[in-house]
Amino acid sequence: MRSNKVFKTLDEQIEILRSKGLTINDEDKAKDILLKENYFFISGYRHLFMKSYNDGKFLKGTTFEELYAIFYFDRQLRNIMFKHILVVENNIKSLISYVMSKKYGFREKDYLNIDNFTSNPMRARQVHDVLDKMKRQIRVNGKQHSATVHYLSNYGYIPLWILVKVLSFGILSELFTILKEEDQVEVADIYHIDISSLAIYLSILSNYRNLCAHEDILYDHRTQRSIPDTKYHEQLGIEKNEEDEYIYGKNDLFSVIIILKQMLSEEEFRNLVYEVGYEIDILDGKVNVLPLNVLLNKISFPNNWRDILDIH
Repeated sequence: MRSNKVFKTLDEQIEILRSKGLTINDEDKAKDILLKENYFFISGYRHLFMKSYNDGKFLKGTTFEELYAIFYFDRQLRNIMFKHILVVENNIKSLISYVMSKKYGFREKDYLNIDNFTSNPMRARQVHDVLDKMKRQIRVNGKQHSATVHYLSNYGYIPLWILVKVLSFGILSELFTILKEEDQVEVADIYHIDISSLAIYLSILSNYRNLCAHEDILYDHRTQRSIPDTKYHEQLGIEKNEEDEYIYGKNDLFSVIIILKQMLSEEEFRNLVYEVGYEIDILDGKVNVLPLNVLLNKISFPNNWRDILDIH
């Protein structure tokens, strides 16, 4: 049975890190960082520098500065990914609201009519659930959000292009899965993606968006769902495991890069790659105990990941 976790002073936190083999050159600076950033979150990155997962000891020569560098890198990565995922979220909200409003009308009683959605009996419960969530958002946000208040006060209804602003990405990704197939196709065709792949993409983006928004560890996160194999996996020459599955770009951070390659404009995606590449270069300059290729593979990036820019 594990012992209970108890409060540790900054001095005790420093001693714990040193006992695990971490070199701390500037104790005052380390204490200041631990106080402001939280020992628990910083220590969440220690596995990158461990001899083995079960060993519990840092690689010889690992410094506190290197541990903090990966923590800070992950923060910068979250900010970059969050910004670009929000672009896709806004685009999808606009597309779905346009397609549905054009076809079914712009009043809630029109576009939330159950007949506007899939008649697949296997999804009947999900259709009711998603529509209930959307109606709940109308009740909750109708008199709180400035845009919804404006429409309710002046017109007595909330059009879908306004409602989507207060819907979470999670609800939006579910909404896509209950649309009629012809409506899904109309949205998916904008991206030249098949509807089953887009449904998976939206689910994964929603997962990573929430991760970024809540400051959770990003670099080694894995999702339950995996994206289908793409030409990007093949043309980058990503290795396969014994099960003949690609080892990168399936349910990890690089899979998000592959998704965004297909859902951002060329200029937006180029900016994303430059921003991520800049942070990787900075990290490489701060971490000496691990070579760049090991760092890249730890965050699930193939060594030639930037070549995705040249694949059309």
